[in-house]
Amino acid sequence: MIYWYDGRIFTRETISLPISDPALLYGATVFTTLRVYEQNLDHSLTQWADHCQRLSRSIDAFHWKQPHWQQVREGAENLSQHFPVLRVTLFPDGREWITGRNLPPGLAQRQEKGIIAWLANEERFRRSFPTHKTGNYLSSWLALQTAKEKGAQEAILVDEKGNWLETSTGNLWGWKEGIWWTPLVNQALSGIARSRLISQLKWQKIPVQETVWTPEFVNSLQALGYSNCVVQVVPIHTVI
Repeated sequence: MIYWYDGRIFTRETISLPISDPALLYGATVFTTLRVYEQNLDHSLTQWADHCQRLSRSIDAFHWKQPHWQQVREGAENLSQHFPVLRVTLFPDGREWITGRNLPPGLAQRQEKGIIAWLANEERFRRSFPTHKTGNYLSSWLALQTAKEKGAQEAILVDEKGNWLETSTGNLWGWKEGIWWTPLVNQALSGIARSRLISQLKWQKIPVQETVWTPEFVNSLQALGYSNCVVQVVPIHTVI
């Protein structure tokens, strides 16, 4: 076990927080998860600057203290030598906590064969602050655990009208009649991988549009998938 916390590298399995820490009491943190390519934060596919901008926007929105960004980068560079996937977490007072992990097992098979997703159409699975990645990610975690209990690998989150928003870990994509479609993100997270894919599709002159994913619209799609910075794009072949 190795992680970075508040300017230092640690090699133990526990982290010490005051019992009054808002992060512990209320999940008061923001985070981003990135995939580091070739152990290089400056690799174009790593998108380090985009992840930092996402964190900074959330910090500003919540009126928290900005971290020491050079210290955040130092920690990320340390961990990137050990792990291909990093989670960078920021606390309200500017502390940073960076952990690492390996790529999901069987990722190549999922990308080739696709997965099963489960429709999480209950109110308890709706995220708070859906346009930010906060430490209070309980609803998404519950949705994913329930999906796994039902034999699926992902959960699809919906709004109060049943419109599809995103998955528990990424953004949705659909294909029909020569056009790629993705949901509007006014009630969901505008993923960094999603933004890059939209730019790439437009650069290649491949049509891509955003719309509200009503149940009727979803039923008209010919193909379905989801994206995030870790898995890139994974097809969804079945929805429970």
